[in-house]
Amino acid sequence: MKSTSGAPRRHLSTSPFKPPPPTPPAERFSVNDRVTHDRYGLGVVIAVEDEIAVFVDFGSRQERITTPFNKLYKL
Repeated sequence: MKSTSGAPRRHLSTSPFKPPPPTPPAERFSVNDRVTHDRYGLGVVIAVEDEIAVFVDFGSRQERITTPFNKLYKL
């Protein structure tokens, strides 16, 4: 749960509630990985910007997909 400022709330050790599950690490992509995107379809990764974004060639267009890669999956 996020507060109005956008920062996640801190879990107190004395709280009777379970701590929130840790966020999973962002999936790593490398050049020439075959991927699929929910909106754009099948493509190939052509460039990677550290853990910030990936450039994907979908045939008819090239898109820059930023993290989190919610709709981008490795094949």
